Amino acid sequence: MNNTLSPIQILFEDEVILVVNKPNGLMVEPDRNNYPNLLQQVKQYLKASQVLRTEHYAQHIHRLDRPVSGIVLFAKQRSVLKNLSEQFAERKVKKHYQALTSKAPLQRKGVLEHWHRKEKKKAVLVSEDTLFAEKVKLEYEVFPYSQDLFLWKIALHTGKFHQIRVQLASLACPILGDELYGDTGKYAPNAIALHASQLVFSHPVTGENLSILADPQWV
Repeated sequence: MNNTLSPIQILFEDEVILVVNKPNGLMVEPDRNNYPNLLQQVKQYLKASQVLRTEHYAQHIHRLDRPVSGIVLFAKQRSVLKNLSEQFAERKVKKHYQALTSKAPLQRKGVLEHWHRKEKKKAVLVSEDTLFAEKVKLEYEVFPYSQDLFLWKIALHTGKFHQIRVQLASLACPILGDELYGDTGKYAPNAIALHASQLVFSHPVTGENLSILADPQWV
């Protein structure tokens, strides 16, 4: 295991899985514009580090939005893909995030539950009877971070499109740099102050409980 390899920061690696700390501004997978992406970087790393292998397999198990930083889990063998995907689908994986906002909610600790729907490139919160609405939930606690910023620690119970971003914005506390959901503060290009800081899951072969941590590097 090596935490300093470039261009990717590796948090954990063994024969079957790889866990990487994704920077802001980098997509997880290729898109039609062919931007640089994390999957491409992971495959390049595996090709360089596993020279004797004829196949260098890598598949991400989940995604992060391009402007979000943090932990992304990859399978290095097809044999473990089903196990890991099912852990996510069955909500057995614990996902924790941190975020910065310039405003604090009235309640500094609580649970947010909404009905959520994706509309084109944005998420909206809707009423329960809205077509295609899905229930979303997160827990949060907010702490003073600096003179004008607040730190959120978030346990994500569901993982829908832009869920954290739209739910925090619903409290009039959009994430720093998140213009799409109403923030007017400056942050960094293609980046918002949202970071996937902890991922807890079962190793797909040994069954060991793994807790991977990555501290945010706010820009």
